[in-house]
Amino acid sequence: MVRAAATVRGSPVPDQSVQNLPLPPSLPAPLPPSRRIEDYALIGDCETAALVGIDGSIDWLCWPRFDSPACFASLLGDAENGRWLIAPSAAEVKVTRRYRPGTLILETEFETATGVVKVIDFMPVRTHTSRLYRVVEGVRGRVEMQLELMMRFDYGISVPWASQLGEEEGMSFVVGPNRVLLRSPVPVRGVDRKTVGSFDVGAGEQYSFELTYGLSYVDAPDAGDALHDLHDLEQRWRKWSGDCVAAAPWSDVVRRSLITLKALTYQQTGGIVAAPTTSLPEWLGGERNWDYRYCWLRDATLSLTALMAAGYYREARAWRAWLVRAVAGDASQIQIMYGIGGERQLDERVVHGLPGFEHSNPVRIGNQASTQLQLDVYGELMDALHQCRKYDLNSDSPQDPETDEASWRVQLAVLEHLEAVWQEPDEGIWEVRGGRQQFTYSKVMAWVAFDRAIKSVELFGFEGPTDHWRELRDTIHTQVCARGFNPHRNSFVQAYGSDALDASLLLIPQVGFLPADDPRIVGTVAAIEKELLIDGFVVRYLTHETADGLPPGEGAFLACSFWLADNLAMQGRLDEARELFERLIAVSNDVGLLAEEYDPRARCQLGNFPQAFSHVALIHTALNLVHAAAEKTMPAESRGQ
Repeated sequence: MVRAAATVRGSPVPDQSVQNLPLPPSLPAPLPPSRRIEDYALIGDCETAALVGIDGSIDWLCWPRFDSPACFASLLGDAENGRWLIAPSAAEVKVTRRYRPGTLILETEFETATGVVKVIDFMPVRTHTSRLYRVVEGVRGRVEMQLELMMRFDYGISVPWASQLGEEEGMSFVVGPNRVLLRSPVPVRGVDRKTVGSFDVGAGEQYSFELTYGLSYVDAPDAGDALHDLHDLEQRWRKWSGDCVAAAPWSDVVRRSLITLKALTYQQTGGIVAAPTTSLPEWLGGERNWDYRYCWLRDATLSLTALMAAGYYREARAWRAWLVRAVAGDASQIQIMYGIGGERQLDERVVHGLPGFEHSNPVRIGNQASTQLQLDVYGELMDALHQCRKYDLNSDSPQDPETDEASWRVQLAVLEHLEAVWQEPDEGIWEVRGGRQQFTYSKVMAWVAFDRAIKSVELFGFEGPTDHWRELRDTIHTQVCARGFNPHRNSFVQAYGSDALDASLLLIPQVGFLPADDPRIVGTVAAIEKELLIDGFVVRYLTHETADGLPPGEGAFLACSFWLADNLAMQGRLDEARELFERLIAVSNDVGLLAEEYDPRARCQLGNFPQAFSHVALIHTALNLVHAAAEKTMPAESRGQ
């Protein structure tokens, strides 16, 4: 039995002052999971990523890209769907783990009755070959170890042809174009379509294991040098993370979030995936399971401003360049998400051979939401490029005179198309599958699009029909205030004519539509605090009251909870904002990672993991609180300027 010394940072005590919403009658209370999403840690090479369980098993890896078919998929099934275990053979094990400071190098320490052993997991930032190393070090006494490797390509379905390496100890696994090589310092053998081995580790002894990906129809990659690569990687990560701006007293959690964001960046294109996983459930046993291994336009502004505010302009430039390339073309064909290279065909299908995490199915590959109309993304695109200009993103490199002009031409086409469609109903920020509605936040972001266009002309000298845009901006503003605000509730509402609340409304003051102290915003925040809080965490909306086309039930959405903290800070309620922020970072796991959602009743993380949007929101809220404490303008206040 593996016993975690510290699986989560803490179990927050429910805030008794907030309403504890009952579950709808049709929705059973979630059962305690036999395994938890937060039991995993992330390693990666900035082109793909792996999840390492606290039990020493790598249960998820897509090779060679984030969006490639998984060759380890036991995360969504069992060991037969592919994994790589290196752990003590003992039944009783105490586990502690950490990242080396400022890096993505994971150290897991196993303590048994006979001794202590450490496993160091890492993937060097990719140059030509993708490698995954596991270095086993004896710390104290002597520990018997086991190795079990099950390669299963195509999401745990395809069993490879396995053969012994020639003069080296190890195995070769081939399926179609894919080849993975295991190089082992100890003897391994094949048993029942898996590779196994055993060895003892004494104090001061060290064993380095290497898994390498390559194409089956070219020469096999040469062996790497684990210790040399480990040293180089540690220096590289520490140099990168050392450039992070100070955010005391939360500098460490901000740095960890930035490292996570960097790890989710596909270095060849600059695209940032929402998460490295697919189909981790938003409700255990439910069907709200989506593929997040793609790049959302909606994440653009917040990701860019987080990177720039923290001092990472190179990554922000790469993300901006990806953004402009992805949306180039016919403005009417802009999608809400793209592949990491800008791919547009993200057809959704179900993998029937995988039962899902904790039997939460279906397991989906691709994302049907890529074909939806979501009007808010036009505002996000316009805002993102406006923020880039505000930060003078090209200030430390020779300015390409075509780059900004080219992006402005794209923006003009986007505005022309938005003018024709902004009054249409859409699927909205939450990508509902129950039919289009006139979502209030979608209209607010249409206002943002024209507002940022006007500011781009006024501040940066671009040409455009500003008088016409001002008329459109005013028309949208008037309509939203008249139809999106419910005077009986003293709150903005989810959609025109609706009584339902929606946490996306917390972004209205941040985008500059209305100031945070406007009575309508104060009323909206108060209503959300009263109705969308579950033990102090914010849900997106009440799933049993909103026709989103899916069965009810999901966790609290962590980004929305950070948005509430931002609003509290903007309203001068700093003590409450800090208290909420501390509650949120307390639910990160023992190595500082957050999923998309959190269940405050079962006290477990939910949704794809780790989630870029959650970490971006964490960065923003931390910086807002730091600026507020210093009586400086908060980033949340300056976004709409």
